[in-house]
Amino acid sequence: MISWKNVFSSVVVAVGHDSESNELLVEWTDGKISAYEGVDPLVVDDIARSYSVGKAIHASIKGKYPHRYR
Repeated sequence: MISWKNVFSSVVVAVGHDSESNELLVEWTDGKISAYEGVDPLVVDDIARSYSVGKAIHASIKGKYPHRYR
């Protein structure tokens, strides 16, 4: 099951967590959806509440978790 949270960001529409695959999902403003494997749901909550969602994803997720597009 996926739980989505809409966010206020110039590059991200929403972030979510897929409890079945344990993935962070990021819906970008260009319509693409990124999936980052093995991200704890608490980290997803922190990102959703971040002052800058894009910077939070770049600093704590990109390059640290396996990535694919859905």
